[in-house]
Amino acid sequence: MLLTGSATIDAERAFTREARARRRAALGRRLHRRPADSARLPVYDERRLSRSHAAGGRGRVEIPLDAVTATLEPSRAPLFDSSFRPAPAARTRWQRIWIAENRGTVLPPISVVRVGDTYAVRDGHHRVSVAKARGALTIDATVDAAA
Repeated sequence: MLLTGSATIDAERAFTREARARRRAALGRRLHRRPADSARLPVYDERRLSRSHAAGGRGRVEIPLDAVTATLEPSRAPLFDSSFRPAPAARTRWQRIWIAENRGTVLPPISVVRVGDTYAVRDGHHRVSVAKARGALTIDATVDAAA
């Protein structure tokens, strides 16, 4: 994406591009008659995660963004699809985080729980979405043990 030099305009364009990609993916699912559930961000109940699935806490590490595949927060699930593309309701916060990253602000690490070979986000859904939209391959995370 070609940047204009105006952080606000660039953030708006980036959000619009991601929201459009979410709508295109939804249309593609409908055309191929795939269930809508296949696009929803999976929600794990942290209390039901068995200790065998959730690895112990490892502290702060850099994890691949492709390994972030679910959430622990049911209230955040409607704001993102399974690829962490944002819904219109996420616009304001998403754009603020995009602007902060564009200006080089160091954001705090996301909080995740390891589930097998993947991770479920506890805190940092918008940061994951923005990082994916910006083309990042990894993100700093605090890996916690399941409760």
